[in-house]
Amino acid sequence: MIARSVHSANLIEEVFMTLLQRREFNIAVAATGLATASAASAKRVYGANDRIRLGFIGVGNRGDQVLSAFLEQGDIEVAGISDMHPPHLDFAAKKIQASKGNEPTTYRDYRKLLDRQDIDAVVICTPDHWHALQMIEACKSGKDVYVEKPLSLCVAEGRAMVNAARDNNRVVQCGIQRMSCPFAAEAADFIRNGGIGKVSVVRAFHVQNEWPNGIGRPEDAEPPEGFDWNQWLGPAPMRQYNKNRSFYRFRWFNDYSGGQLTNFGVHYLSQIHRSLGFDAPVSVAALGGKLVDFDNREVPDTMEVVWQYPGNTLVTFSQFNASGTQPAARPCEVEFRGTKGTLYFSSRGYEVVPEMITPNQFAARSPIDRNLERGWRTGEKAMIEPKKVSGTMRDADHARNFLDCIKSREKPSCDVEYGHQCTSAALIAGIAFKTRSLLDWDASKELFTNNSEANKLLSYEYRKPHVFPE
Repeated sequence: MIARSVHSANLIEEVFMTLLQRREFNIAVAATGLATASAASAKRVYGANDRIRLGFIGVGNRGDQVLSAFLEQGDIEVAGISDMHPPHLDFAAKKIQASKGNEPTTYRDYRKLLDRQDIDAVVICTPDHWHALQMIEACKSGKDVYVEKPLSLCVAEGRAMVNAARDNNRVVQCGIQRMSCPFAAEAADFIRNGGIGKVSVVRAFHVQNEWPNGIGRPEDAEPPEGFDWNQWLGPAPMRQYNKNRSFYRFRWFNDYSGGQLTNFGVHYLSQIHRSLGFDAPVSVAALGGKLVDFDNREVPDTMEVVWQYPGNTLVTFSQFNASGTQPAARPCEVEFRGTKGTLYFSSRGYEVVPEMITPNQFAARSPIDRNLERGWRTGEKAMIEPKKVSGTMRDADHARNFLDCIKSREKPSCDVEYGHQCTSAALIAGIAFKTRSLLDWDASKELFTNNSEANKLLSYEYRKPHVFPE
């Protein structure tokens, strides 16, 4: 009897252990299945007609404009949207429902959106100081990313963003829309292939007379009811709420933006870099300040930046926010000055104006006469053919390129590395301004070679509990 009881006990124990091992095996298989599913999601193969499920982080102002560009596309569904401001969420949700017929899930916390495994890609249109954290978290969650320019608030953030994209095999498009514009690509090719000769000077302009009131001087105050100021600040330093520090006007404050140098300058630098065929400058200097001082902004209202690029080309950025007179011979954003002609580029097209010379008249005079005579280039023969091209830059074209690259897994027209390079050129100009110094830049190491104090400004300390990305 005792033997039978022992046998029964052993049998029960055997059965129990078998069931336990089977349960552990099933759990392991399930875990493996989840991991495999996650990996499969990260490596999803898209058909040409497959719909891409998008999530949006930040749907106010610029986010609303970019949302419109994506809603034009027939192969997307906006499955979720995140914004800390409820009116933005309500407006965007109604817009999506009217356009696509579905009601997206709304989130105040973007992390909940990133947790969703059924979302393929996210579009980030938050203030600049949030770009790095949100983009890196999105990459780690297995999602492709469209992130507005400027890519980052500091150079070290930008490099971490590039690393996150590469380490996680993500397609990342930086929102510099002219990189998907046909006439912008055509103009860049023309210059790079010698169309206007040797380019010695490129001048870029942001001209907008904001005098006398600018953005005003509102007093610091308590944030409006329902506005989570701490959440808006995120990794930025704690400051007293001020109306001008939120929403669109954050661009006028150093904690959240590089000012108009990054807001507009990054657009212009993208065109300049591909036109010259270079990724980065070798040195930079900048002067300016609040020279008119008509509001509570921290960034300059007047500024001049000079970069030296390889190939002996000077590039300048002129920011005139207290004078509206056009500084170039033709209305333009960027002026490329070559030995054979000048190309005037804007978001509406470009114009090539040739240099003029009369060879026989030029040859008939002595060198001294030629140098002294004013207007010696005035003549009958154009060095190159004049040209004028009109066009339109469309956000929808940039959105389309991103979606196509999600399906093909090719690099988009403004890949994260290129966005980082263009943003970095603007950011180091801001450091030159803050340190009032001529800085030599080693792009391969992403360090200044002649100013250790300036190198300290290539990153900044995040406000806890946020952690600076590595």
